[in-house]
Amino acid sequence: MSRARVARRIAAGAAYGGGSIGLLGVAAVGVMLAEVQLAKRNVGGGVAPLPPGAEGLYGRSFAASDPGSAPLRLALLGDSTAAGQGVRRAGQTPGALLASGLAAVAERPVVLRNVALPGARSDDLERQVSLLLSSPAGPPDVCVIMIGANDVTHRMPATESVRLLAAAVRRLRTTGAEVVVGTCPDLGTIEPVYQPLRWLARRVSRQLAAAQTIVVVEQGGRTVSLGDLLGPEFAANPREMFGADNYHPSAEGYATAAMAVLPTVCAVLGVWPETDRLEPDRHEDMLPVAKAAAEAAKEAGTEVTGARAPWALLKHRRRRRLAEPPGATEPAPSPEEVHRP
Repeated sequence: MSRARVARRIAAGAAYGGGSIGLLGVAAVGVMLAEVQLAKRNVGGGVAPLPPGAEGLYGRSFAASDPGSAPLRLALLGDSTAAGQGVRRAGQTPGALLASGLAAVAERPVVLRNVALPGARSDDLERQVSLLLSSPAGPPDVCVIMIGANDVTHRMPATESVRLLAAAVRRLRTTGAEVVVGTCPDLGTIEPVYQPLRWLARRVSRQLAAAQTIVVVEQGGRTVSLGDLLGPEFAANPREMFGADNYHPSAEGYATAAMAVLPTVCAVLGVWPETDRLEPDRHEDMLPVAKAAAEAAKEAGTEVTGARAPWALLKHRRRRRLAEPPGATEPAPSPEEVHRP
């Protein structure tokens, strides 16, 4: 069965309350469990530090030059990847990188809120969304969600995983927030994981990523395929791109991921210097949602956004290295400043 058909079945099962739809054949389970035990002994060669706090105001210089301009509000939700586990400096986390990049593109200050939790699965998203929406500052302008890896490793049923994600995106969209989801990363890129687990992990990860894309687009959000954590750099330089525990990304890995997600974050706010016009020479296309989701899962950094149902746009936005704006990484401000309307 094609990945597009599997993803559509998972999404339909989530929407209509269907039972668990397995992503692997029963015959593969015994081999996979044996390989999992071997991988557990090899993954984690070091200890990943706890995520550093990165919440606060970015692009302070823009606030000084235009005091009447209200800051954009950016929020991150999800698991350890969204939280930034594996690096020691706040400025190296995905949230800080996205906030400073968004401030540079929009030429406006950005307030970052991060409610992501290391180890979280999709069943924690309801709590995270409630925590985020309880802020006196009101709903964010744009939310970035990175979730799915722990759903795979803890064998959460795929239909339940995508149903919970769809519910979180729906709640956020109801408040008027834009939503960008970094879909399930390719767990087959973890260096100590051997065959056949590597192949199985890649297959499961991509099938879940495709199903996530379908439900997110149906709820009015956009997705960016994290795939092998956004680029061939991870396959070519695993020692450089992974952190001390050989599992979480390093500072270079998070920078690569943030550079791929940033164009879509800016595009949903209308500040990216590109339109949604398709460029065929960049292999962009309008496809049925399930087909677009399957194609995106194969190539990291691919954006999928809804068009006229049941169609979706498959985009490969040009990444731009941005000069860090003055005052982009100042310490977090006081709570009063963060929550100021």
